Amino acid sequence: QAQLKESGGGLVQPGVSLRLSCRGSGGILDYNDIAWFRQAPGKEREGVSCIASSDGSAKYADSVKGRFIISRDNSMNSAYLQMNGLKPDDTSVYYCATDFMTCRDTRNGLKTHEYRSWGRGPQVTISP
Repeated sequence: QAQLKESGGGLVQPGVSLRLSCRGSGGILDYNDIAWFRQAPGKEREGVSCIASSDGSAKYADSVKGRFIISRDNSMNSAYLQMNGLKPDDTSVYYCATDFMTCRDTRNGLKTHEYRSWGRGPQVTISP
């Protein structure tokens, strides 16, 4: 069964780093672009970053630009989100998502409607 499974969430203090992983099974990541989204309580789900399957080009939301780094390892059927300089505002459930050719110049890549396959999302909490 094709599915996405995230790992790496937890409770950390402000300023520290955390890396989330997203592993795909059943070929779900083959040739597909990958994105990370997050949703805080009472807020809409927002796009954080995406990475293209073709050349590894990436996009970032302004709120995380310069702090977060997205990457992928096709040999491991995985994608990662390296989160540095975490702030309390980064507290959210983080989801990975995938679909075909979403993170391209002709697409936004950070909109929920662009993705049909989703993981369940680990909680990331940043608190002193």
